[in-house]
Amino acid sequence: MTALPLAADARARSRLGILTTADLHAAGVTETEVRTEVRAGRWVRLRTGVFVARADLAEVEATGRRHGLDALAVLASLDRPTTALAGESAAWVWGLPQPRGATATVQLVDPHRYRSGRGWRMTRAALPPGDVVRRGAYDLTSPARTLVDLARDRTVVDAVAAVDAALLRGLVTTAELAAVLAARASVPGIPRAVRAVALADGRAESWLETKGRLEWDAADLRPFTPQVELWHDGEYLVADGWDEEAALAVMLDGRLKYVDGTYGRTGRDEVWREKRAEDRLRAAGVRFVRLALADFAPRPWREHVACIRALQAVPGPAVRTFRAVPRAAGRVREQVTVDDGWLVRADDRVGGPPSGSTRTGER
Repeated sequence: MTALPLAADARARSRLGILTTADLHAAGVTETEVRTEVRAGRWVRLRTGVFVARADLAEVEATGRRHGLDALAVLASLDRPTTALAGESAAWVWGLPQPRGATATVQLVDPHRYRSGRGWRMTRAALPPGDVVRRGAYDLTSPARTLVDLARDRTVVDAVAAVDAALLRGLVTTAELAAVLAARASVPGIPRAVRAVALADGRAESWLETKGRLEWDAADLRPFTPQVELWHDGEYLVADGWDEEAALAVMLDGRLKYVDGTYGRTGRDEVWREKRAEDRLRAAGVRFVRLALADFAPRPWREHVACIRALQAVPGPAVRTFRAVPRAAGRVREQVTVDDGWLVRADDRVGGPPSGSTRTGER
């Protein structure tokens, strides 16, 4: 078994375990030693001249970071300083919500050429100063550029959900988005991106909240105010949407919140807490409409829209013993770590939890 020189190991750990022939040779590892490790199954060849130790590969896959490894392997294989991760690959690094299967292909951008290969696709596009940044091991498009590129291709809900999530986390500002949109004004798909950014609201705390808001508005229902605290007897419940005139609270119920919990509470605690608060508010005259993802299918949604219109047609109580307090901003339910490519091994005695996970659920 080849003892990996410390310099090569440190370089590998900084980019999810990636070993390149150039780095290995520079550290004194011979071609014969490389072939021996691959034949023995201790190293896995990812691409020509790019390897990873099998133990490191297992660690990467166990922590949901395989797309990061594949992306770094492609970048190392191409060895083009002008190439950066873009689109869904950049979204993965930034920890933005993604549709299922979005990371099946590594997406790249280069100002000088376009091409594709096994498992990757490079588009040719201008990269003005500031549109590409360095995040640990990754060269990738900035949050604003990434969001605009996504919005050119994604469905409306998935595009707006990504912008909502980035605004919520403070990853981007509306001014930064506006600057990228202005600079890319003549690029195909930009009108779609302009519309997606205009629809965004950084108070949404989940993909389902984004979808619910967009479907609500598309049905021409009276708009609701997102993220409103409803106080009664010193306790409160947060409504995902609030219609002040009808005293109607909109609750968008993602399953994961009640299974995994949120804000440090267990799923069981979350269910009990909401039930108790909702019972008190109902007694005080607040009405509730609860919607899950399945409720937005065409037929059930038409039925829900009719019921909601009927509720909105009836004013809420004239005398109110509860208070509705809109929040100025949403709150991040759980920390999403921006990946930096550092490999935390299972036997480490230092370092934090592995990073790089992205959220695809319906919280």
